[in-house]
Amino acid sequence: MVRVVVVDDEPMVCVFLRTILGSAEDIEVVAEAHDGAAGAEAVERHRPDVVLMDLRMPGVDGLTAIERIRELADPPVIVVLTTFDADQYVLRALRAGATGFLIKTTPPEDLIGLVRVAAEGHTVLSPAAARRLIAASSDGHSARDRARRLVESLTEREVEVLAGLGEGLSNAQIGARLYLSEATIKGYVSRLLDKLGCVNRTQAGLLAHEAGVVGA
Repeated sequence: MVRVVVVDDEPMVCVFLRTILGSAEDIEVVAEAHDGAAGAEAVERHRPDVVLMDLRMPGVDGLTAIERIRELADPPVIVVLTTFDADQYVLRALRAGATGFLIKTTPPEDLIGLVRVAAEGHTVLSPAAARRLIAASSDGHSARDRARRLVESLTEREVEVLAGLGEGLSNAQIGARLYLSEATIKGYVSRLLDKLGCVNRTQAGLLAHEAGVVGA
């Protein structure tokens, strides 16, 4: 059972998410909150697998809540909820440790599958959306320069694995592409995170886009 906490200041969004996700036999919305402070408290109380987090909320915003949640022991997967209207906070949230984002207009039939993917530890971030985020970021040039310098320190195989992360592929999918075992890819990913100073594979995938490793 995938346990979910929804944090959004719009009651109708919470009702929508609870209704859609509750229709799946393997997903349970265990709590909802309407600001970041209450969201962080709900996470600490219910220990969910996935948090769906809005960013723009009165009081404590989603970015602050993400930082608080990431400080918990064994924090859950955090997926940002956004209207994605050039929201620069999304990029900051990903760098703070969120593992991806969902646009609020995501079709209901896709939402359940995306939450399952997130719960399994995979990135919920489309390549097209990642490119738009980078283009919208205020420090895009410096981020690209830094990313390219980091990538220069990688081996050719590590760059290939990083490209797979940038495309949102699982370890198994990257392994199939490179004719390597899933366990071998897992080792590569672990070393990549250390080399690149990334908290999770989503940050590494974003860096892949910033460095131009993933094709346009």
